[in-house]
Amino acid sequence: MRRRPPHSIPDRELNGMFDFSVLRNLRQREGWTIADLSARTRVSPAVISKLERNQTSAELSTLFCLSRAFGLNVTDLLHLAESRTAHRVAERTHRAGAFTFRQVDYGNLRALVGRAKTGGSVSNPEVHRDDYELCWVLSGRVRITLPQEQHELAAGDCVQFDAILEHAYAVLEDCEILILHLRKEKRF
Repeated sequence: MRRRPPHSIPDRELNGMFDFSVLRNLRQREGWTIADLSARTRVSPAVISKLERNQTSAELSTLFCLSRAFGLNVTDLLHLAESRTAHRVAERTHRAGAFTFRQVDYGNLRALVGRAKTGGSVSNPEVHRDDYELCWVLSGRVRITLPQEQHELAAGDCVQFDAILEHAYAVLEDCEILILHLRKEKRF
């Protein structure tokens, strides 16, 4: 009996992990035939065809060549090919200053719905990753103070800024806000 190394993934679980039919979609979007893509990448038409039909797996060097033809990096191509399943998470709640937040987190996004009463504030919110922060006022009024500017926002107003900057929220009227932290791509 053949034993699997610890922490290895059984073959039955690997099947269906990636769907490289996305290559066909990308190729057709560009208006290319398999022969056109082969000429651009030096990957054989047979390999491209088998990948598009999920009949083979690809070497990293093959994925590198294919991704470059579409202006992607290998990671982007793998993300596109990764089996698409919903990623479900449960919210968590926390307090920061006068705000009560409901929050969900994903790899590239954090969404927070916050509520606070008039006169409440939060300064120097918890340290952020190197994100963009978007604040949309759903009800009430809020003042956001950044190092060189202030913004007074009413229901329906929205502002985006670099979350790594020091910032503070002051509640001018009982409010509900939606804050999104959007991960920056390839900042450094």
